[in-house]
Amino acid sequence: MNSILIIAHTPLASALKSAALHAFPDAASRVDVIDVLPDQSPESTLDAARQLLVMERSAGRAGTLVMSDVFGATPCNVAQKLAQSAGSTHVKCIAGASLPMLLRAITYWDTPLAEMAEKAVAGGSQGAMELV
Repeated sequence: MNSILIIAHTPLASALKSAALHAFPDAASRVDVIDVLPDQSPESTLDAARQLLVMERSAGRAGTLVMSDVFGATPCNVAQKLAQSAGSTHVKCIAGASLPMLLRAITYWDTPLAEMAEKAVAGGSQGAMELV
C-alpha cells in the first residue's frame, strides 16, 4: 500500500489533509503533510520530507505519492529533489494539489504508484469545471 505526502505553502497541506479526513477518517496514518513557512529554507523542507519518507518506508509502504501546490515553487522543487534522491519507483510527484486530487489518490492507494499518480491527476482535472 502507498502513502501520500503533501508539501504545500502553509496552511494548505494541513487543510487538505483535514478536509480529506472528513471522507476518509482511516487515512490519517497514511497522509503526511509539510506546511512550508515563508521563511523556511528549501534545505530544511527537504530534510523534513526525507525523514517522513524514511518513516513511511519503515512502516512498509510500497511507495509515496508527493503532492505539491504550485509547479515551480519551493514545495514542488523540494518534491522533485526528493523523488530524484529516492528513485521513481518509490516516489512520484504531482503538482496542483487540490481536494479532488487528494480524494482520488486516497481511493487508489492500493494500486501501483504510477497508476495512483495518474488517477490523482485525473481527479484534479475532472474536479475543476465551470458551473455557470
